[in-house]
Amino acid sequence: MATRAPAPSTSLPIDDEEVDTLTIGRRIRQLRTARGMTLDDLAQAVGRAPSQLSMIENGHREAKLTLLQTIARALECKLDALLDAEPLDPRTALEVSVERAMRGQTFQALGIAPFRVGRSVPDEVLAAMLALQGEIERLREERSATPEEARRANVALRRLMRTQDNHFPELEAEASRVLSAVDHPGGPLTQRAASDIAAHLGFSLHYVPDLPSSTRSIADVKNGRLYLSTGVAKGDPRTAVLQALSSRLLGHGEPTSYDEFLRQRVETNYLTGALLMPEGDVVTALREAKERRAISIEDLRDAYSVSYETAAHRFTNLATVHLGIPVHFLKVHESGTITKAYENDDVNFPTDRLGSIEGQMCCRRWTSRVVFDVDDRFNPYYQYTDTGNGTYWCTARVEQSSEGAHSVSVGVRFDDTKWFRGRDTANRGVSRHAVETCCRRAPVELEAAWRGAAWPNVRTPRTLLATLPTGAFPGVDTTEMYEFLEGHAPS
Repeated sequence: MATRAPAPSTSLPIDDEEVDTLTIGRRIRQLRTARGMTLDDLAQAVGRAPSQLSMIENGHREAKLTLLQTIARALECKLDALLDAEPLDPRTALEVSVERAMRGQTFQALGIAPFRVGRSVPDEVLAAMLALQGEIERLREERSATPEEARRANVALRRLMRTQDNHFPELEAEASRVLSAVDHPGGPLTQRAASDIAAHLGFSLHYVPDLPSSTRSIADVKNGRLYLSTGVAKGDPRTAVLQALSSRLLGHGEPTSYDEFLRQRVETNYLTGALLMPEGDVVTALREAKERRAISIEDLRDAYSVSYETAAHRFTNLATVHLGIPVHFLKVHESGTITKAYENDDVNFPTDRLGSIEGQMCCRRWTSRVVFDVDDRFNPYYQYTDTGNGTYWCTARVEQSSEGAHSVSVGVRFDDTKWFRGRDTANRGVSRHAVETCCRRAPVELEAAWRGAAWPNVRTPRTLLATLPTGAFPGVDTTEMYEFLEGHAPS
């Protein structure tokens, strides 16, 4: 026997953001009182019990469409007058907002039972309640991402990246769509092309000397302006422009959790790299280099006029999917702290009890640490490192940042070294960081002589110690940002 499809519901969804039960109920009450009708009068006109209509007016019951049509006829108005999303007056808006807040998680978490907002409650009291509720939510958001939660989010994201071989086809497709829209001919992205992308998205570029110090750029969405520092304009502004535009391209909103914040940041950086170094062109170049057994991160950097880190990131995006080469990426602060990591080649990086790599000390015998002691900063540094999990080859460079020097390294398993330039290096190391005494503990003699007689001031990057995110825009002084926008907005 065939199953009959259920009839479509004639009731309105209670959690519809545009037209909810609270707004509808208040509109019915406003229209009823404006016509001098009591609740009993309306109940008699529509053939329902007064208690039922009271529940509807207070937003506690969802009215079916047929009943709303009957109520509209009784109030001598059109149905649209009841379904309009906008409240009738400021007082009604306050009442609806307070009652909606009382049904939310903040009031429930505080154990405050919902109560009826009578007409005798002053507007100032309702406004104060909403302000307090908003401040409580803000404080809860600021404290929602503990360092442990941040590490868990990093672990989950890295597992996803490993599952996908650090390749996100949907972001590659978005980059291809945007480049096609501005008629990019292929190859490296020029500054003019970056400006064309901005114009395509409805933004004009403005370089200003007073950009807030806590920001890299600010997008004035209302007026279609993208503000960047004049200091960026003196160099290569492409990355700053594209990072700002990537969030708009991906439709990012204010993150509601650290997971979402971290994912947005990764997506923004990925899309920026995909625009600067288009997949089709880079893959063609890498395949040719593999045939010549001359893959080089430096060649990618120079061909596309990007930073070494950007070239290294882009290589990890494409190496496994298009070249069949598992790979690992590591960024290490000069203090020895790992700030970024990715691997799908079974390399054994140090982790905490949650499995997080970021924030751990990199083995002092690993390429990423050894490179800091190399005097030659012009040429790349290559090294083979023997581990308990096999031998790995890495290429590394040191780059400067606002928080000091960082090393960026890319590595592969020994069997895949044959495809890379620099495989003939004589530099070798032995890392046993899985063993406590390799680098996590000092030699017994040194520890005995100095333990208890030394007290260092840690140089760990401050970002690893912060409980991010704090607020909607982590690390950004929003007052400074809004004052900047207000001062620069077109008159």
